[in-house]
Parts: sequence; structure tokens; C-alpha cells
Amino acid sequence: MIEIVEARFLTSAANLTQAPENPECNEVAFMARSNAGKSSLLNALSNRKNLAKVSSTPGKTRLINYFDVTFMDRETREKLPALFVDLPGFGYAKVSKSIKHDWERNLTEFISNRRQIKLFIHLVDARHPDLPVDRSVHDYLEQICRPGQYILRVFTKADKLNQKELGALRRDYPGALIVSSSKKRGISKLAGIIYNFLKDGGDGDHV
Repeated sequence: MIEIVEARFLTSAANLTQAPENPECNEVAFMARSNAGKSSLLNALSNRKNLAKVSSTPGKTRLINYFDVTFMDRETREKLPALFVDLPGFGYAKVSKSIKHDWERNLTEFISNRRQIKLFIHLVDARHPDLPVDRSVHDYLEQICRPGQYILRVFTKADKLNQKELGALRRDYPGALIVSSSKKRGISKLAGIIYNFLKDGGDGDHV
């Protein structure tokens, strides 16, 4: 079993130049449309109730937040350090056009040029699996992904779907990773997948 045994907030950055120095390619960047459950997922993954602050106002977080985490393989007792990168949610932000432009520019620059990112995790609300904004984000990640970087799409809020809706989601997205932070469904599996990507580069495929 793979799980996170240590997790703490490290720092916040407004742009690429403020990001912490890191000689390793061990960063996992989490990105999602606002209100897709990103903070809740980070808390469930890390076994911490308040590691990432859950806001009732979508789009409120505008900084890039770094978390220092340690994975452990319970069978081998092997530990693996990593940095989780919590990126601002896209969509819904109630800010001026000029602020939003600068914010999106800084975020795009960060995603495109932060070479320490090993894995991009794109969270998609399972209730709305095919929104244009999510398709655009996934296409963009495919364009900028470098060799040695990977993309993992994860459908959140599975507990909000009935069996028929879950079946349709699995039919439309074969092999999809579907999780529920509140019910802790799929969280252990996700931790193991992230661990394997960091350690071995996953299976080499985009998901």
C-alpha cells in the first residue's frame, strides 16, 4: 500500500520566478476548473483535513501553492519525497479583466516552463465530464508536455453520480480514474499511481 505519511505547506508563488528552487523533477501539479474539488482531493490524498483550504468562493485562490509531501510504500518501507503544486482554479474567478489577464499569463508561463513538474493531474468534475474548458486545458497540456512529463486525468465527485451515470462515464472514458474525496473512493489507488509516476515514470502514456 502506498500512502502519504508527511505533508506540510511549503510556500506560495505568484509566478514562475517566485517558485522555490528544486533540483529534482518530482513535482506533481494539480489543476482543475474552479469548484471541481481540488482542495478536498489534496486533503484526502495527504490524510490532512486542512492542508489545502477549501473555499466556498470558486476561483478565490490566485497563488501557486507548494506542499512538501512524503510517500511511503508500506510493504518495503521505502519513502519518496515530492512536491505537490496546487494551481489556481480556472473559470469563475470574479476579478477584473486586467487582473485575470495577468493571472492567466503567469499561470500559462509557469505550466509551460516549470521543468521540475513530472506529472500534471487534471481534475474533472465527473458530473460535467466534457466541458469545453476542460477539453481546452487537456489539449493545451498535450501541446506543452515535454519528454518525461505526463498527464493524468482524474474524475472527481464520483459520489454525486448514480450507477447509470457512473456506467456512462466509464463507457465514454475507458480506464478512467474516478474518485470521491468525501467517501475516500479511489484515493489509495491514485496515491499509488502518483508514486509510480514519480518513481518509474508510469507506463509512459498520457491518460
